[in-house]
Amino acid sequence: MTIFQENISLKPYNTFSIPANTHYFVEVLTESALEELLNSKLIKEQPLLILGGGSNLLFTKDFDGLVIKMSIPGISAEVHGETVIVTAGAGVVWNDFVTYCVQNDFAGVENLSLIPGTVGASPIQNIGAYGVELKDVFESCSAYEIATGKRREFSHQDCHFGYRDSIFKNELKGKYIITEVSFRLSRIASINTQYGAIQEELAKRGVSAPTIADVSSVVSHIRVSKLPDPSTIGNAGSFFKNPVIEQQDFLKIFEKFPELVHYPAGNGKVKLAAGWLIEQCGFKGKVVGQTGTWKNQALVLVNHGQASGQEVYSFSENIIDTVEARFGVRLEREVNIL
Repeated sequence: MTIFQENISLKPYNTFSIPANTHYFVEVLTESALEELLNSKLIKEQPLLILGGGSNLLFTKDFDGLVIKMSIPGISAEVHGETVIVTAGAGVVWNDFVTYCVQNDFAGVENLSLIPGTVGASPIQNIGAYGVELKDVFESCSAYEIATGKRREFSHQDCHFGYRDSIFKNELKGKYIITEVSFRLSRIASINTQYGAIQEELAKRGVSAPTIADVSSVVSHIRVSKLPDPSTIGNAGSFFKNPVIEQQDFLKIFEKFPELVHYPAGNGKVKLAAGWLIEQCGFKGKVVGQTGTWKNQALVLVNHGQASGQEVYSFSENIIDTVEARFGVRLEREVNIL
């Protein structure tokens, strides 16, 4: 039986630790419970918010509707020669999933170590880090259509993956609830250490032939050194996307700022480092009221204790306007605003 709770605080359910309340709240632990929920009267009468780990979210006000916390557990693996299909429930903590894969020598997600959030949210955002994106290892996902309660399988092609983007953020936004995700991994590792920070840390450790466990350990170390722990200080990780611009626009900026940090993005486009742009505008480690940027990474906005969501949002607006005024590039938020 589905148990609805009323007037629940959402502060424990978002890593920014922003105070906000919801009218109704329900936690889903099984697909059958979700099926029952989708047939209930309440779900058809309320605005809905599907919540995973709450790590990519900024509440600027209370939510006057129903929050569905997806907590479906479980990880299983099917080995087909060198290929392994690993399936995890939507509620599995992402890093627990990565740890399971690394411990079992299933290669492909080690570069994605320590990314906050849950498995169910990973295809929506097409999460990525250190040269790897979820789309590189995605096999399929199961989801339920909210309007009809029907279950559907989404293939890689169905998801229309882009940079921190998917069909679930566009045409199908708010229309489906993901219950499990399957990944195509390998028992033969193809080590990806193209990012300089990884190479430097491996060299420090005297590792010349790294395993996936080495890569996972190094990536975790780098993330901890650069990014704040949400259990210590509220944050949602990278607040802004790295902007991708046309080659001709890049050349104009590069002429003025030859130290501009950039990476090739293919198809005549160039990716800029948002953190570098923000830092050049004097925001790294800046504190404004109860919010600010992290001392070690300007890309991360933090809650110094009592920040409101509106305070964080206004600070992010200031950053966007300042970067645009100096570089002619308008940053886009990676975090969802509610």
